[in-house]
Amino acid sequence: MSENKAGSSWAPWPVWLIVVLMVIGGGYLLYGGIQLIFLGGSWYFAPTGAALLLSAYLVARRNVQGLYIFLVVFAVSIAWSLWEVGVQFWPLVSRLVAPAVLGLLLFLAAPALTRGGRRISRGTSLAAVAVLLVGLGATGYRAFQPVPYVAATSEPEVIAQNVDAPSDWQHYGRTGHGTRYAPDTQITTDNVKDLQVAWTYRHGDVPLDPRGVGANDQNTPIQIGDTVYACTVRNVVHALDADTGDERWSFDPKAESPLWQRCRSVSYFESTGQISAGLQTIRAQEVAAEAARQAQDAAEASEENADVEDGAAETVDAPAAPAEEVQASSEAICQRRIVMTTIDARLISLDADTGAVCTQFGDNGTVDLKIGMGEVRPGFYFQTSAPTVANGIIVIGGWVVDNVAVGLPSGVVRGFDAETGELVWAWDLGNPDITRFPPEGETYTRGTPNVWSTPAFDAELGLVYLPTGNATPDFFGGHRRDFDEEYTSAVVALDIQTGRERWHFRTVNHDLWDYDVPSQPALYDLPDGSGGSQAALIQTTKRGQIFVLDRATGEPIFDVEEKAVPQGAAEGDWTAPTQPYSVGMPAIGVDLLTEARMWGATPFDQLYCRIEFRKLRYDGDFTPPGLDASLQWPGFFGGMNWGSSSIHEPTGYLVFNDTRSPHRIQLVPREIADNADAASSHEGLSGQLGTPYGAAKVTFMSPLGVPCQEPPYGTMTAIDLKTQKIAWQVPLGTVEDNGPLGIKMGLSMPIGMPTVGGPVTTASGLVFYSGTLDQNIRAFDLATGKEVWKHRLPAGTQVTPLVYTSPKTGRQYVVVSAGGSRASDVRGDYIIAFALPQ
Repeated sequence: MSENKAGSSWAPWPVWLIVVLMVIGGGYLLYGGIQLIFLGGSWYFAPTGAALLLSAYLVARRNVQGLYIFLVVFAVSIAWSLWEVGVQFWPLVSRLVAPAVLGLLLFLAAPALTRGGRRISRGTSLAAVAVLLVGLGATGYRAFQPVPYVAATSEPEVIAQNVDAPSDWQHYGRTGHGTRYAPDTQITTDNVKDLQVAWTYRHGDVPLDPRGVGANDQNTPIQIGDTVYACTVRNVVHALDADTGDERWSFDPKAESPLWQRCRSVSYFESTGQISAGLQTIRAQEVAAEAARQAQDAAEASEENADVEDGAAETVDAPAAPAEEVQASSEAICQRRIVMTTIDARLISLDADTGAVCTQFGDNGTVDLKIGMGEVRPGFYFQTSAPTVANGIIVIGGWVVDNVAVGLPSGVVRGFDAETGELVWAWDLGNPDITRFPPEGETYTRGTPNVWSTPAFDAELGLVYLPTGNATPDFFGGHRRDFDEEYTSAVVALDIQTGRERWHFRTVNHDLWDYDVPSQPALYDLPDGSGGSQAALIQTTKRGQIFVLDRATGEPIFDVEEKAVPQGAAEGDWTAPTQPYSVGMPAIGVDLLTEARMWGATPFDQLYCRIEFRKLRYDGDFTPPGLDASLQWPGFFGGMNWGSSSIHEPTGYLVFNDTRSPHRIQLVPREIADNADAASSHEGLSGQLGTPYGAAKVTFMSPLGVPCQEPPYGTMTAIDLKTQKIAWQVPLGTVEDNGPLGIKMGLSMPIGMPTVGGPVTTASGLVFYSGTLDQNIRAFDLATGKEVWKHRLPAGTQVTPLVYTSPKTGRQYVVVSAGGSRASDVRGDYIIAFALPQ
């Protein structure tokens, strides 16, 4: 019986399991490889699949030649991989790990292969298995090492000595300059490892969203003195003791929205009892106008009723403006105020000490931001970002739902007096003649580019800087007006007191890609090379381009060039012949995609991505959308997004996170688009009503739910503004909580994942960041980008951390709001503070 088994021409059943894997894999590679060849792609996969099928057949027949054929395939795969991608780690993993595992299994089965030539001895087989295990083990070890993409080669040089002392975090970006730089020194690179939870506050407003349309905790609290102020997705504001986290008060505005729910921050204003210069001017003009009217009436009455001698008429002096007309209420209540907006478009002022509504503000504490807007469907217009309080003016823009229709609410930006809530000015880019309210019976110009992100301001120059989006919808622009084109995806400088434009700089021409300017501008004084400084504005973009402008004039400080881009818009639209590129600064995550850059956890999903890549129309940057599916890279999630950047002010290091996530875009005929869901403003099918086409949008991913291009999918980068060079760049985030198919892998493998939120830098040389897809907050060494601390959170975050030093205890805190990451079903209601042990 033993002799009969030994003489059988078919392999034993354990070997058949290997054969089945080879047949499935080889068949898929052959079938998909033939498709790829016909699409003009690589010839590697089809011959490899055919060779695997032949190898499988021979192995099934116990023929050792099957193993030799596989070894040839493996050797060719190694050579091909090195030729195509060099020694890049993650691209080689995609190509070679699966063949190596298959080779290990075949060598384990090798002693059973008794036919067709010289047999492989058990010792040789085990030696080969050992070699492959060592290689796979080394690969596994390397996969867990946070190797930088750009390694630091020098220490940052201190270029600014006048560093501020620790003080309040009053604005979303800490100051109106939006640098997110905390001048705190207690927590250092040496002791950061000792950070521990100091307090936890649970507010109860968990961002649950069964429809998946936008309940996201994106809050960065602010800190004023010994109090921290945080807001939740439904705009409930909580005042907390800065040292204990104990609640001092809370305020619920009872806000509702059927689409997005979020609150990125609140703002602070300290009343002086004096209304703004802009409102003083308006009041004086109104008094003068009334005086002129009274004088005219008196003159007319005098002509009719009084005796006039020698044709002379009395002159009526205009009454002087009473003092109280230019003074705000001096009530003691609400000297310190929290200024907030809501998801149903209201502006509210609260007493920072008690949470009571400031009744002298607006209409009993509230201003209706829908006034002058015309029709506003619920959820179609509101403020996602914090109001900007600058020089006594509250500057308010607003988010307008994307991609639903033309003629949506206006992108008007308005300035309200911080004392009274009165409208001081309006900047309606479609009608500059409207400086406050629209004429009776009219509205602010509908459908204009809006300002949904956070402005920055320079109090000395008296300018506020607005990052604009584009006129809705995003992916068709044939209907847009000249003023829409002029201000699309731009930075606009307005006079804070009057709202009149000083300058604007456009970052995209005729934007058809949803490349709004999403980040708050960062204001910083650059060395001018002659011992002085130049007032600069640094603007990061979804495109991965970083524009550096003179903030007084808007002229580029570092070179910007207009470059030719692909043409060929859909019927009824057009494409700009050129687009602006910031050639004087590094571009991040924008290298041209190629078939060779397609990736997958295995050669099989890599082949899928190659096929899909070849099916898409892709001509590089600014490939225009059309009726055939096209690839957009960078995608409309970024690049850099609303989390914005941080500037370490002593050294001039610009630090920011980015996302690398391409999109598949396709315009669809009107009859199909009419069935679109209004909630699908980003991913999915959007109606774009009022245009000839809807837009179908989806992230370009493999069947495993992994982006189709090679890693990283998110990085942290530091650029030395003094040299305009990348100082370091590291992968950001692991697959611990979000791997293939959304599986929580529990592996701290720093592949670099999509990011959200922003970083904070500190005077002691640390970078704090929490907006990864895994549930961690991290600290990095500013000099090298090396991770020096990590703490597991009960839920992920989408926020920028808050850093402050308590004025009462002198203890430094790092605070983060943990409500859950966008890609996870783990949600929470946590505000957590970290500090060194007492």
